[in-house]
Amino acid sequence: MRSLGKTGPRVSALGLGCMGMSGMYGPSDRAESVATIHAALDAGVTLLDTGDFYGMGHNELLLAEALNGVARDRYQVSVKFGALRDPAGNWSGFDGRPAAVKTFLAYTLNRLGLDHIDVYRPARLDPNVPIEDTVGAIADMVKAGYVRHIGLSEMGSETIRRAAAVHPIVDLQVEYAVITRGIEASVLPTCRELGIGITAYGVLSRGLLGGHWTKDQGKAAGDFRGHSPRFQGENLDRNLELVEALRAVAEAKGASVAQIAIGWALSRGSDIVPLVGARRRDRLAESLGALDLDLSADDLAAIERAVPPGAAAGDRYAAPQMAMLDSERG
Repeated sequence: MRSLGKTGPRVSALGLGCMGMSGMYGPSDRAESVATIHAALDAGVTLLDTGDFYGMGHNELLLAEALNGVARDRYQVSVKFGALRDPAGNWSGFDGRPAAVKTFLAYTLNRLGLDHIDVYRPARLDPNVPIEDTVGAIADMVKAGYVRHIGLSEMGSETIRRAAAVHPIVDLQVEYAVITRGIEASVLPTCRELGIGITAYGVLSRGLLGGHWTKDQGKAAGDFRGHSPRFQGENLDRNLELVEALRAVAEAKGASVAQIAIGWALSRGSDIVPLVGARRRDRLAESLGALDLDLSADDLAAIERAVPPGAAAGDRYAAPQMAMLDSERG
């Protein structure tokens, strides 16, 4: 168990990210998704992460199905809101207006069948709305009992400070992995100064560091990796070389590539809670095996040699999406 920042709840050291269960990485199996959520709960995972725009509500409805009959004190639900999509699934911006915040929350509570959300967070910074207004609206919902804690997602240091001046922030959800270390320069130190935890998504770089990826994958309709820069052409060739270097470290440790990557993220501090995006029970079991790894200083040094900072080829998103990330600004 770990704490989400100095003011947040105690949660499992690994959380389950549910996005991939709603089509972002190609087709998924609903029954297997529900079974995976149940397996995670049975294994002691308490933190379940979703977004109201994952499958345009599909993911919240799926989570509601899986949680039906499960005691409310066995889990915490983290929800991102604000990303706008059209009927074709295209992205069309973000909405952090106070009235929209409360409307998004009302729909989320209804879809999930819950009376409160444990951690509620804007998915991105709305450039047209001061973060103080967005966080202030969530704070109103905290006072009303509909939200327990406020989090952020992909925000930069200045925005984090402004948000924290309005209401305690328990965590920042942001991409962080041995192959993605941009937050170490400014964002992570700011969070630590303010006592804000990190829920790290992308610890396996969307399957790239899972150790199972091949060049002919990711071509299904709707699969994010079909247009992700790290999965294209020479970038993918270079990144798969990094995976093989990491595999050598893993095999020497008697572990899988995924376990080494997750173990590295766990080693970065007790204030970091990695989210694993498993959508099958076998992948979940593999990921949970990282909790049993004991990585020595020599092991961590070997991981750093295999995947040095800045070694990844390609950005983590295509240029238009990168431009929307406040966390990437200065």
